[in-house]
Amino acid sequence: MSVQSRFSSGDLERIKEAVRKAEDKISGEIVPVFVERSGFYTIANYRGAILFAAMSFLLIIVLDRYVPSLALYDPLFIFLAVSLGGLLGTVLTHTLDPLKRLLLSQSHMDQATHKRAENAFLEEEVFHTKHRTGIMIFISFFEKEVIVMADRGISKVVDQKEWDKMVKNIIEKIKSGQVIDGIEAAILRCGEILFEKGFLKTPDDINELRDDLRTE
Repeated sequence: MSVQSRFSSGDLERIKEAVRKAEDKISGEIVPVFVERSGFYTIANYRGAILFAAMSFLLIIVLDRYVPSLALYDPLFIFLAVSLGGLLGTVLTHTLDPLKRLLLSQSHMDQATHKRAENAFLEEEVFHTKHRTGIMIFISFFEKEVIVMADRGISKVVDQKEWDKMVKNIIEKIKSGQVIDGIEAAILRCGEILFEKGFLKTPDDINELRDDLRTE
């Protein structure tokens, strides 16, 4: 599934409108970024191949012991059966996200997600504001992870626990199938936090970053 297929045009407009509303009274810029996954995770495909090849070999041993009529004795056939098992494991791991996720460690996915978020922060030029007041809300669906990243103009004023609380709320909404509601609430909350911290809109303030959702 692609990120674009997850949302209707109405969903995208809701996000855009939430950004406009949140930025209406503040000098900050809020940038929502969604990606389907943060890494290719080819190591999971290798692990799937090894797992299924081992299972194939184990099946051959079981057949040899308990079902002699179906046992394979020709080394070439055994090699082909194990190879086909490995190939099947590679294909299934590549196409089935739950299996791929099962074969990856949480730390591996965390590392990939943080790296992708940092790259997105630079690629989307969230830092490119006059007073370094950009905020990125980054969601990676495969890993089911959310990262809120604020530029230094904001991070030196707003405690990390504010963003941690926001991340927790977004994840809860995603798990309950209310992705747009969660993102909309988070965007508006960003606006409230910046307003409370004194990042007020000035007469010469301009919209430095576009308001729509970025998908990669």
